[in-house]
Amino acid sequence: MSRKAEITRTTGETDIKVVLDIDGNGKAEIDTGIGFFDHMLTALSKHSGMDISLTCKGDLYVDAHHSVEDVGIALGQAFSQAIGDKKGIVRFGSARCPLDEALGDAVVDISGRPFIVFDCKFMGDMCGEMDTQLFEEFFRSFAYNAGITLHISSPYGTNDHHKAEAMFKSLARAIRQAASIDERFKDQVISTKGVL
Repeated sequence: MSRKAEITRTTGETDIKVVLDIDGNGKAEIDTGIGFFDHMLTALSKHSGMDISLTCKGDLYVDAHHSVEDVGIALGQAFSQAIGDKKGIVRFGSARCPLDEALGDAVVDISGRPFIVFDCKFMGDMCGEMDTQLFEEFFRSFAYNAGITLHISSPYGTNDHHKAEAMFKSLARAIRQAASIDERFKDQVISTKGVL
């Protein structure tokens, strides 16, 4: 079973291409023009085991908002397409990842019912050239377009870089768990409804 997808998304604000393989080896080729965001997406790829090739040419002369949000949309669409009919997936995943003094916490349900709860208070306005407000924007656009329920937080920490990275790593590990195949249910969708 091949769980791969390719998405191209072009608007007046961004031009994005994503190639995603859920069952990869964590290989990342990321270029969004936003250094810190590239670092976070590379961590997402590495710790989820998903191969992600992603380029974004966006209107960074405005700010990073359109690029970050639209990357979330395209990456979410690619994940939704690659996961397919969801037969055999574990469906639920959770992970807590520390990074020094900060903790990231993510709980995922590949449910087909998009929802997000985000809880993180950043100390400053920026991480590198990325506005800290944009982390929530990314997680929201990814969750809604991937069709997942996502609860993600950093309950404590003093370094914004560490808090953001811990959340991306926890999301990666939660997705890795939730998207994995349970051989006992490989021909079933794990839902009392029979569909997700």
